[in-house]
Amino acid sequence: MCWQLFKSMTGVDMLHVPYRGGGPALADLLAGQVQVYFGVLTGTVEYVKAGKLRALAVTAAARSEALPEIPTVGEFVRGYEATGWQGIVAPKNMPTEIVDKLNEEIRAALSDPKMKARIVDLGATPFASSPAEFRKFILEYTEKWGEVIRAANIRAE
Repeated sequence: MCWQLFKSMTGVDMLHVPYRGGGPALADLLAGQVQVYFGVLTGTVEYVKAGKLRALAVTAAARSEALPEIPTVGEFVRGYEATGWQGIVAPKNMPTEIVDKLNEEIRAALSDPKMKARIVDLGATPFASSPAEFRKFILEYTEKWGEVIRAANIRAE
């Protein structure tokens, strides 16, 4: 999907090689079978740090704290941003007081300097928000990628 957004914003046409997950794609990149991979930073950062891969850019809006010398795609393709995320969700009927307590504890953990440093070292960016902010983020994220999918006429197989 990151590649498809890049293609639509730049007109650069590359052959898309479908893989059943990042592991096989990364293995082929390391073996020289493919030349470019829009991979997840947490799965590639150690290879970059070890000199086994050359990072061209990060797809997030801001440079990565793990690789601050690597530019963002947005620095040369105005408006480009493509990030993955992990989040914690609960059943829709969970009592508000439990949701609020979980959010409080998660935010506390993510603000701990040791926890934050470990997450950053892995190539991720800690992101703590309120349940309402997270819901808004999910809705906007879904709409953005829905537009990319529709524009590219991508269909599930």
